[in-house]
Amino acid sequence: MDNMNDWLVAVTGEIDGFMYTYILVILLVIVGIWFSFRTKFVQIRYIKDMFTQLLEKKHVPGERSISSFQALMVSTASRVGTGNIAGIATAIATGGPGAVFWMWVMSIVGAASAFVESTLAQIFKVRAGDGEFRGGPAYYIQQGLGKRWLGIVFAVALILCFAFGFNGLQAYNMTSALEYYIPDYATNGVAIGVGIVTIVFTAFVIFGGAKRISIITSIVVPIMAIAYIALAVWTTLSNLGEIPAVFALIIASAFDFQAIAGGFAGSVIMLGIKRGLFSNEAGMGSAPNAAATASVSHPCKQGLVQSLSVYIDTLLICTCSAMMVLIFYVQNPEAAQALNGMPLVQMAVNNSVGEFGIHFITFAIFAFAFSSLIGNYFYAESNLRFIKNNKVLLLVFRVACLAAILYGCLNSFDLAWNLADIFMGFMAIINLVAILLLGKWALKALDNYTAQRKAGIDPVFVADEIEGLPKTECWHVEQVEDFGRDPMKEYLDEAIDIETAGLK
Repeated sequence: MDNMNDWLVAVTGEIDGFMYTYILVILLVIVGIWFSFRTKFVQIRYIKDMFTQLLEKKHVPGERSISSFQALMVSTASRVGTGNIAGIATAIATGGPGAVFWMWVMSIVGAASAFVESTLAQIFKVRAGDGEFRGGPAYYIQQGLGKRWLGIVFAVALILCFAFGFNGLQAYNMTSALEYYIPDYATNGVAIGVGIVTIVFTAFVIFGGAKRISIITSIVVPIMAIAYIALAVWTTLSNLGEIPAVFALIIASAFDFQAIAGGFAGSVIMLGIKRGLFSNEAGMGSAPNAAATASVSHPCKQGLVQSLSVYIDTLLICTCSAMMVLIFYVQNPEAAQALNGMPLVQMAVNNSVGEFGIHFITFAIFAFAFSSLIGNYFYAESNLRFIKNNKVLLLVFRVACLAAILYGCLNSFDLAWNLADIFMGFMAIINLVAILLLGKWALKALDNYTAQRKAGIDPVFVADEIEGLPKTECWHVEQVEDFGRDPMKEYLDEAIDIETAGLK
């Protein structure tokens, strides 16, 4: 078994390294920069709107779709997971402290891609038979590009990534948090016990549908995020004298070009981008699945909200993790450099606040990992329904997802990360190419949003107003009356104004 595991680690490592070094990193940077300029840096211009749109209520009372805030929490539940804690520690331990800098850069650039993909998800969303909205890359690839087969390929890649890759990794990180308490947890049955308990709780939520998922994540994510941020702020404030050394460490490592040139595949830039993408998922095609479920009056509103989710994930929560780990690096470099993953985070917090910090981080890992399991499953189910909406198939899929959680609890460190990275890379490549081809519709929607906003009205989107837009299931004239706007009346008023001007 050990030889087989070593072989799998070696093979997946080679695939992982090639995919990111020669394809994905270049594509991520190009797409992010392209949309930053094409949207005139919407991720910076409309920061205020990102927060105001959170308060928007559902526009059709009683419907089974979810609010803008609930959609944010579902996407944030998937983004904010063990990647924000163990992932940051892994990036720092493997690539160096400078990985944090490149995560910051990619979050700002990637927020533009997040805006475009989530806006497209809203434009091309569909209403399911149960009254909920569904959408995402598989849906806008089918409707916008007219290629259902490619939508199915993406859906399969996402299911492999989230239901099996990411959820296996979340389960692994959750179980590995017990190493401090039970060093031989992997061999004495504890890992199996954790897996069974997690399966029971996960099954309770995923058999309850999107509404129950959004309610659970709306409670767990804000509470744990606030508690975790509070601990990080306390750690930072109580070690203010170390902050200049921390930032000096980040900058020196980020621009150590000699080390970068020596091995780009494992460099600080590569690790920063990979762990940053795993954490905030900008451009990956995952968050649009949550964005599409929100009931809003304009697609760009949810696009802006999802850009905010990228900032919450990387600039806020990942930075909190980085500060705690790097303060430990500055104060006790030998001990810090001997650790990786969860043990590094636990010892870093122990260094700042004592043994209580270890217990808190362990609890935080379990809470974040559980919320991520739920958010990830939500994405996978949506894409399974895209391929074939069958109750028997869905039941078999749910059982398989629960089995993947158990397998993740028993997995190895290197193999867990390699599989997650490979699955993530496949779906990201497909999605990035798709949004490059379809991005013009998100840009036209943004122009529409900006024009209405400048006119002093609450933006409402009507698909029929966008010339050349492929047929959509939602957003037509007869469907927007609930938003308090009458597009036909506006059209007639404008025609009268033009005719009057001609007479003059």
